[in-house]
Amino acid sequence: MKKIGFLSFGHWTPSPQSQTQTAADALLQSIDLAVEAERIGMDGAYFRVHHFARQLASPFPLLAAVGAKTKKIEIGTAVIDMRYENPHYMAEDAGAADLIAGGRLQLGISRGSPEQVIDGWRYFGYQLGEGETDADMSRRHAENFLDLLGGEGFAQPNPRPMFSNPPGLLPLEPFSEGLRDRIWWGAGSNTTAAWAAKLGMNLQSSTLKYDESGEPFHVQQAAQIRAFRSAWKEAGHARTPRVSVSRSIFALVDDRDRAYFGQGGKDGDQFGYIDGPTRAVFGRTYAAEPDVLVKQLKDDEAIGEVDTLLLTVPNQLGVAYNAHVLEAILTTVAPALGWR
Repeated sequence: MKKIGFLSFGHWTPSPQSQTQTAADALLQSIDLAVEAERIGMDGAYFRVHHFARQLASPFPLLAAVGAKTKKIEIGTAVIDMRYENPHYMAEDAGAADLIAGGRLQLGISRGSPEQVIDGWRYFGYQLGEGETDADMSRRHAENFLDLLGGEGFAQPNPRPMFSNPPGLLPLEPFSEGLRDRIWWGAGSNTTAAWAAKLGMNLQSSTLKYDESGEPFHVQQAAQIRAFRSAWKEAGHARTPRVSVSRSIFALVDDRDRAYFGQGGKDGDQFGYIDGPTRAVFGRTYAAEPDVLVKQLKDDEAIGEVDTLLLTVPNQLGVAYNAHVLEAILTTVAPALGWR
């Protein structure tokens, strides 16, 4: 394992128990946490995107702001729901945010998760093509987005433009060199992982996936990663792909940690249904003393397969406490797992 980042959903609620009570709180605290994560030596700051929810939604203003306030840390998403995205507008926004960050964007994209509303993407102006599912549409948008990130010209220039044009067909601007290689696909199944590999995307695998064998979550996820790498090799790509998994991990090092997470709970996998008839397996939460965590995480087959680990954070507990959670992992657990 080479890199460790955090993943925030950016929840906010007006509840007095929450330290993140407004959308402004969620956005500004996300920036502050990325700055703190960089200070303590974290490798990545990643954010989830949900629409019609009291969570982070529009990623590019946030990514650009984090890029302007930090210098080294990777800045990413896990994931942007491509059902809602205009690939052309997204390519411009992504290029601009990546240039502001100095080439540090790591964009995770996917079909997304079950929604707060029925077919919410319709309110954004998108319609399914003939015979398409929403998953098909998300992949179509993704493929278009990837093509646009190549920077090739495709638009016929006006013969009498307001400003002079370079010769030939015009591409979208701004173009950010190398961003195409820093796109990840959040795969929920072995099949979509292999599809992502063929298109040359890196792989993100979260704390849940479709149940395809009935085996423990980490075993199924490790098999998914191996299927991705096999498809990547078969596709003949020149570079080595990156792979990440997400985990909820808490090192119990003080009384606050024990009060929040030391009462047990989700210490095993769960099986259930999140999207119609599709059965899914949800990974466990890890919360224990550091020496116990090291033993547990070494037994997690999927963590052993990846170069990047994303730690989900309880953002409503505030920036200072989340920085403590992350630093505890970096100092008491990560070195024993081969980090750096």
